[in-house]
Amino acid sequence: MQTFKAYRTFEQDKVVSSRFVDMALDELDPGEVVIRTKYSTINYKDALSYNGSGKIMRKFPTVAGIDLAGTVDSSSDARFKRGDKVIVTGYDLGVSHDGGYAEYARVPADWVVRRPESMTAFDAMTLGTAGYTAALAIHLMLHSGLVPDAGPVAVTGATGGVGSVAIDILSKLGYHVVAITGKAREADYLRDIGASEVMLRSSLDFSKIRPLEKSTWAGAIDNLGGHMLAWLLATSKVAGTVAAVGLAADMKLETSVAPFILRGVQLLGTDSANTPMALRQALWNKLAIEWRPDRVHDKVSTIDFDELPMHFDAYLKGMARGRTVVRVGADTHP
Repeated sequence: MQTFKAYRTFEQDKVVSSRFVDMALDELDPGEVVIRTKYSTINYKDALSYNGSGKIMRKFPTVAGIDLAGTVDSSSDARFKRGDKVIVTGYDLGVSHDGGYAEYARVPADWVVRRPESMTAFDAMTLGTAGYTAALAIHLMLHSGLVPDAGPVAVTGATGGVGSVAIDILSKLGYHVVAITGKAREADYLRDIGASEVMLRSSLDFSKIRPLEKSTWAGAIDNLGGHMLAWLLATSKVAGTVAAVGLAADMKLETSVAPFILRGVQLLGTDSANTPMALRQALWNKLAIEWRPDRVHDKVSTIDFDELPMHFDAYLKGMARGRTVVRVGADTHP
């Protein structure tokens, strides 16, 4: 029986741990499409799941990895055939269904995105779930009326995957982007990828956030939650749009109705896991050309599959920067 390498997460006596194992195709969770994985990525969610610290996984054992890019190896669904170039992100991948940290993946056909012709598997995973989430947040903000001349747009968690891609795309679209970060040493990086200004999180006082503060932001993308999100809402301009994409600081939100009823601020929930397929495909098509974040693409770190376990702690400690691409399988074709 042919086997392949996978990074799988187990739970024993309530202790969660992950390790490399050899698996066979019939051990993978069911699905109509078998994909030969070329690349995956490391996302904050992956770092939270590998040792159980974030209670991300809902089934054990499960192959980790919440995204992948590769080629179809076989399909029982007529929409896909061997050799098709594809991407999978979101849904239950790497959470309660075997994910991208394996040389092969088997997934439901309804989860599979056709990779745009001009986008290589490597290109796709320089974006991954984080890049797609950034694109979805921007799409929602534009749909809600955000335009470049409305004023500055704040991006928190700016050096992370979502933040980095968001800065690159927004600056490409002509927005004045203010990167908010806790890492003063990364100011040059943030300007290099398109930030017009860099604001240090340490300069902000969250001890007394009033219902409404000085009107500042036309828009914001927030990766942190908690006090930061409350402050962004309080400092939004009239008709401002704030996209909530993460909870790296806190899941709780203590705010008031004032920003919503006195300034018409819109708080946009950004759920990248369950996006309808038509919109998902449209956004990947945009990321291939019109919204391609070239500056972030050129600064990614690429690691071999064997190195994967050594890189999670950097994400948990807030030390990671930009995107980390994981070379899972041989990349002999585009």
